[in-house]
Amino acid sequence: MNLRTSEPQSVGTVTSIRGSVVDLRFDEALPSIYSVVKTGREMEVVIEVLMQLDRRRVRGIALTPTEGLCRGMAVHNTGSPLKAPVGKGTLSRMFDVFGNAIDRRGPVSDVAWRSVHGAPPPLARRSTKAEVFQTGIKIIDLLAPLERGGKAGLFGGAGVGKTVLLTEMIHNMVSTESGVSIFCGIGERCREGEELYRDMSEAGVLDNMVMVFGQMNEPPGSRFRVGLAALTMAEYFRDDLHQEVLLLIDNIFRFIQAGSEISGMMGQMPSRLGYQPTIGTELSALEERIANTGTGAITSIQAVYVPADDFTDPAAVHTFSHLSASLVLSRKRAGEGFYPAVDPLSSGSKMTGQSIVGRRHYELAREARRVLAQYAELKEIIAMLGLEQLSAEDRRLVGRARRLERFFTQPFFTTEQFSGLAGKSVPIADTIDGCERILRDEFENYPEQALYMIGSIVEAREKALVETTAESTDTSKGGD
Repeated sequence: MNLRTSEPQSVGTVTSIRGSVVDLRFDEALPSIYSVVKTGREMEVVIEVLMQLDRRRVRGIALTPTEGLCRGMAVHNTGSPLKAPVGKGTLSRMFDVFGNAIDRRGPVSDVAWRSVHGAPPPLARRSTKAEVFQTGIKIIDLLAPLERGGKAGLFGGAGVGKTVLLTEMIHNMVSTESGVSIFCGIGERCREGEELYRDMSEAGVLDNMVMVFGQMNEPPGSRFRVGLAALTMAEYFRDDLHQEVLLLIDNIFRFIQAGSEISGMMGQMPSRLGYQPTIGTELSALEERIANTGTGAITSIQAVYVPADDFTDPAAVHTFSHLSASLVLSRKRAGEGFYPAVDPLSSGSKMTGQSIVGRRHYELAREARRVLAQYAELKEIIAMLGLEQLSAEDRRLVGRARRLERFFTQPFFTTEQFSGLAGKSVPIADTIDGCERILRDEFENYPEQALYMIGSIVEAREKALVETTAESTDTSKGGD
């Protein structure tokens, strides 16, 4: 495929329109693949060339609505691919796929423009050192630590807290690190984009953020390219400014879905469950550019909608293959009030090796998983026969597991207005210390609720004291 950034300009005509698919004829210079051409009465329709049919005709996908377009209209070849703005001027701003500012703050300045189609960094430039990226979220940092410069997936169905978890990580990244956060909304609702912009502004972290949106009502071509536009911005901060970048994508399934729509409209034969036959290639073109180099790193966290909670769906399977960590959100845990609703037994990371996180962290994570797994097996016996029928050792294990589950809950900064609880970011050392003390039964005599929605383990003592005082006050009032 020809990826030239400039070529002789030429004028063609529209020969066929089928929804977002437009066929064009050029009698002079034929546009190269990925070239952007414009047509319409005011050149408002933007089309990206995806296929050269013969020496005179090309087929493209419209990135804007095609209403009012008709055969015979003139088409102008811009001679360049789709470009995104890069530079410090993008910070605190919100963009669409074309690099237009959509936050009502006027045009952006102090930026350069780069093609969204780039190559991944060569192996010689990549860093081979394995480092943990700390999030301040207890259950993630202990059981499924993220890799610096790696890719982590947030798997879950609708309504289990993927977007809330992403926004919390943005807050913690900007608050504790000197890096830049880039939020890419693929197929997002406009309500979610507006709420995120307002929340980040109120949290005071907008100055180190860039937001790029391809909204749900936009054509599939726009949704398909918005991820590459955000990645191009992230590469500038990594390669030119040598900064740490946190790239959050919500939702990577919408990227695959948009590619599936385009594939069907372009007439390609579908593969299993109707997905495009090029699903692996298209996803790799995006994922392989997210990497850790010697001068900076792009750490990506991607929400992955799982259709019908089916993890054998091709979209989920292909996404899994690129990830260094998988965070599976459980609808059952969300229903029980355990937030974040990360499933400790289904989630995992390749960073939990002893040589990476250290022996103490490694052994504690294994023991915590063992306790929680045994508790999951005992739940059926407890439901049928009751807790009293278990042995003394099993009852102690159940107590440890229930306290661990509650300790893994955490109040978020981004949900303070809803929960009324002050957000907490917990260092990994405090998380390890808290789990170790719970597994040693130091909190055996504490009420389970004392460990629910706290930060460090030291807060459990204070919370237990407050609850005990409140109970004694209520009892004395009842006695009167």
